[in-house]
Parts: sequence; C-alpha cells; structure tokens
Amino acid sequence: MITLVRSILSSVVQGAIARFSGSGRIGEAFAGREYFQHYGFTSRPKAGAEGLVLIQGNTVYLIATDDRRYRIALEEGEVALYTDEGDRIHLKRGGEILVSSQGTVTIEGATEVAIDSATVAITATGDVTIDAATSVAITAPAVAISGNLAVDGNIALTGSIALTTGTVANSAGDVLHHH
Repeated sequence: MITLVRSILSSVVQGAIARFSGSGRIGEAFAGREYFQHYGFTSRPKAGAEGLVLIQGNTVYLIATDDRRYRIALEEGEVALYTDEGDRIHLKRGGEILVSSQGTVTIEGATEVAIDSATVAITATGDVTIDAATSVAITAPAVAISGNLAVDGNIALTGSIALTTGTVANSAGDVLHHH
C-alpha cells in the first residue's frame, strides 16, 4: 500500500543524493530520507517548508515541496522560479520575462552572450562599465551621447567633426573656438 503524507521539513541536505528530515502525521518523523527532484531543476527548501512524502513500507521519498511563506502571485498560465530573498524569474503573460534580484544578476557565456531585440534599453541609477580585453565596437547609423564624454587614450577618426558650440582645447590652450 502506498501512502501520501504532508510533511513539514526540518532540513534538506544536498549531496549526490539529496536527503530530508521532517515530520508527518502525529508522531511520525522522517530522518535522512531521499528527496527526489526533477531533472535540470534543484532546490533546497528552508526549514518549515511543506512537502509531499510518498511512503511504501519502509521506503520513504519526498517528491514535492512548497513554501507558501514565499510564494509569489501569478496570473493564470504564468510560471516562476523564486527564493525567500525576493529573487525571481517570472514568465509573465504577454510574452514578458521578468528577471529580478535583490542583489546582483550575473550572465556568463564561455564564448558569447548575445542580445537580439528590436530595442535594447539600459537604465542604471549608478555607473555603467564596459570592460573589454580587446575592443568595443558599436555599429549604428548614429550614436547620441547626452552629457560629458571622457576618453582616456587615443581617438582614431575617419570622417569629420562638426562643432556646434563650445571649444576644442588641449592642455596648452585652445585649438579651435567656434562662435
């Protein structure tokens, strides 16, 4: 006979085989039992999370977990990965994917990271830094920079410079002044 029991987890230990400890029905305790997970997805629930435990004789497996303390609200058809710290990947309605973190988001690609979109917007409340080992190439019909531009190094120019107002100067004095 197979029994399905709701359990309150006290711990999950990661290893080659994930193991859990927790309590089930009144007077029922599980210690060091196997925690099955879906291929390609792993999680380590916090103490106090709930789980479904499958029991057949002395064989006990944790087969599903949830933690309503941290669950996020979803619209019908949506999917999300989330943590107790508020980080999430949310596949929303209308083709939107929201990646949100209370800390740092890191994207790593051993050979390339490609962003392919009609429009790309980067908004930062602080600095934006591009640190490339060789070069940075921008290919566009026009590039607009609002604010000051500081260049630490040489400039190689093919084309013209049009100065509408202001001056072009070096440390020795004015090179060009436009009226």
